[in-house]
Amino acid sequence: MSEEKLRPADAPASALPAAVAARLKRDDAGLVAAVIQQHDTHEVLMVGWMDDEALHRTLTSGRVTFWSRSRQEYWRKGDTSGHVQWVKSVDLDCDGDALLVRVDQVGAACHTGTRTCFDGRRLDAVVGPAA
Repeated sequence: MSEEKLRPADAPASALPAAVAARLKRDDAGLVAAVIQQHDTHEVLMVGWMDDEALHRTLTSGRVTFWSRSRQEYWRKGDTSGHVQWVKSVDLDCDGDALLVRVDQVGAACHTGTRTCFDGRRLDAVVGPAA
């Protein structure tokens, strides 16, 4: 089995700094949710999953890397589509179980070809009062 096909929970130790790794609160599969946001417009583009190695690659390469739960491998946004996500900043939430990755998105963020994975997918909801 190649290193790229290992499940995150079984993957060898990452080069992610221990101080960062210690702050992560992973799910049972060893993953943390990563919310991807356009840095200048604040559009939420998509949500992906990262293990320690995907986060290390994201922090050190300038490009966003995810762990694909369906394909069981790492993937870097834009390698096949050309729709690259250039990292602008990465923040960890207060609980350590989610990342906010601000990017400069080139092209569509969604695999369906839409700008975001949320375009045209609004659900009916009761709207609360204005603040």
